[in-house]
Amino acid sequence: MRAQFVLSEIGVGLRRNLTMTFAVIVSVALSLALFGGAVLMGQQVNAMKDFWYDKVNVTIYLCNKNDAGFAETCSKGAVTAQQKEQIETDLGKLDIVESVHHETADEAYKHYREQYGDTALASVVTPDQMQESFRVKLKDPEKYEVVATAFSGRAGVHSVQDQRNILENLFNMMRGMNVAAVVVMGLMLLIALMLIVNTVRVSAFSRRRETGIMRLVGASSFYIQMPFIMEAAFAGLLGGLVACVMLLVGRYFLIDAGLSLAEQMPLVKFIGWDAVFSVLPLVLVIGLLMPSLAAAVALRKYLKV
Repeated sequence: MRAQFVLSEIGVGLRRNLTMTFAVIVSVALSLALFGGAVLMGQQVNAMKDFWYDKVNVTIYLCNKNDAGFAETCSKGAVTAQQKEQIETDLGKLDIVESVHHETADEAYKHYREQYGDTALASVVTPDQMQESFRVKLKDPEKYEVVATAFSGRAGVHSVQDQRNILENLFNMMRGMNVAAVVVMGLMLLIALMLIVNTVRVSAFSRRRETGIMRLVGASSFYIQMPFIMEAAFAGLLGGLVACVMLLVGRYFLIDAGLSLAEQMPLVKFIGWDAVFSVLPLVLVIGLLMPSLAAAVALRKYLKV
């Protein structure tokens, strides 16, 4: 009987404040969708870092005959065969080196044409302008400084480049987007909490006569407050469900269909459905608990009869 009464009170409260309940559902859904998106974005950045950092190389660019006026180590002209042999020998002595690949000027020119063959600049570039290089695969990419210190400034070496620096700009941009999503999520969450508190206050005020009677007949504070808390929890749960749908639809249309980023960017390792499904329970729990706690706190102030 008591459970039936509580459920009937929940239905009454939701009908009386239908517009505000809808606003709570929408704001909770948007804030939780942004929360889930921020979590997934963080996982995406970590997945890409693990994927690409394992594949990037340290590149040791060697001097060619055109570098004499641009690098002090190339003042004597192109790298000699003896210098190349010594560099390769020294690389083989380093424990952190997994493999070394020597790329000739002709190979570098071929790769350049494959990437930029349609540009105007590519039509005037010749093989003798390209630099030979050693592509060094490290066992631990974090040990780049060991190679840079050992070979930078050496005769015949033009420069030493860590390819991680190129990727770091992309990761920093994605981290910035993630921070922006968290900030917007925080604002939406604040709006949702304010709406929940206001909805509870209006609902408590509109039913002050009923709650006063319940108090007179000996009902406990918990029994009186339960319908209001469950109304907020129900609205929050609906918002959490909507947020879950938004995350699933967003993952499908962004990666698998619609924009189909997986096809347009085949070299990028995108997070799978398992990552999305692992976030959904957390979204639902927050959607259920956050409004409940906000309502409980609000009732301590507004439900005094």
